[in-house]
Amino acid sequence: MSTIKAPSTTGYRRETRLVHAGTLRSQYGETSDAIFLTQGFVYASAEECEARFTGDDPGFQYSRFSNPTVSAFEQRMVEFEGAEAARATATGMAAVTAAMLAPLRAGDHVVASKAMFGSCRYIVEDLLPRYGIESTLVDGLDLDQWQKAMRPNTKTCFLESPTNPTLDVLDISAIAEIAHAGGARLVVDNVFATPLWQSPLELGADVVVYSATKHIDGQGRCLGGVVLSSQAFIEEHIQVFLRQTGPSLSPFNAWVLLKGLETLAIRVRQQTDSAAKIADALAQHPKISRLIYPGRADHPQAATVKKQMHGGSTLVGFEVRGDKAGAFRFLNALKLVKISNNLGDARSLVTHPATTTHQRLKPEVRAELGISEGFIRYSAGLEHPDDLIEDLHAALAQA
Repeated sequence: MSTIKAPSTTGYRRETRLVHAGTLRSQYGETSDAIFLTQGFVYASAEECEARFTGDDPGFQYSRFSNPTVSAFEQRMVEFEGAEAARATATGMAAVTAAMLAPLRAGDHVVASKAMFGSCRYIVEDLLPRYGIESTLVDGLDLDQWQKAMRPNTKTCFLESPTNPTLDVLDISAIAEIAHAGGARLVVDNVFATPLWQSPLELGADVVVYSATKHIDGQGRCLGGVVLSSQAFIEEHIQVFLRQTGPSLSPFNAWVLLKGLETLAIRVRQQTDSAAKIADALAQHPKISRLIYPGRADHPQAATVKKQMHGGSTLVGFEVRGDKAGAFRFLNALKLVKISNNLGDARSLVTHPATTTHQRLKPEVRAELGISEGFIRYSAGLEHPDDLIEDLHAALAQA
């Protein structure tokens, strides 16, 4: 079994669930979640061992398959997201790969939005076709392109919203309708919105994936990922795939992620507030030619943001004048904000997507996606927003 049942907290509000859901106390009655740092488990008898492996006894067998601490994290995510079931993975990309590859077969077809993280695009564009799974990339904002790309053998549609790094907001419910009408499932990467500000399952998505490395840990400590969906999808596809291929989440990392979930609501609210203030402070700066933030009225998809998101984002995208040279001068002049390809951290971080997360894409592809040589992705941390604005303004003066 992938999970074990802890006392339900579904009657409580989401912030309460983030603290209490999935808690499994040992006989010692510890306050904090316990770490079951073990590879395997022992059995009272050969008969019990056999029953575990046949599934008649829902206990644990081996930490590659399931583990009490990992199960606690999965259950907490289930109650937070409003899913039926979840499986944790070693990384966010392991979650994306499992959600995409596990249910597909040679001869199937995938439709995906062009605007996505470089590694996600690699899965869709390069990896799946090696195994006889065709893929079509579309402008995710154009519903007609989604409709026209659907084929009789289309089994999965995939998107990020907001997108990485340009923060486009795709209409999840409309795309879900197109996918379902064509007999396909919709997989949504919800990292940039977090479960606090967007609920893809409520909007019609079938599967939600996260890099738990980002806001869920949110403090730069460990890697992790999670796939959330129906009980049937998790048991029929994800559970078997992860058990046999082995991208298991470490129990220690699961414990760290449990601790991260306890403070996620507080952190993400503060980071979102700071991102909004920073977006407003930079919007009219003469050194910035373009700024995009999902919480602003001038966001290109402001109506979609209002319809499907409960808040903005912890991310801001902006274009520094002067192309790569100007962007690098700006990055190198920062004092408080740090250069890193991570996001959703307690520390404010910036990256230059054209030379990092999306560097493997051809220049013309990056240009099509709006990732110019001057484009910067900013991730708001927990510092005082005025200190961050002062640092950004000082660095822009040197750009």
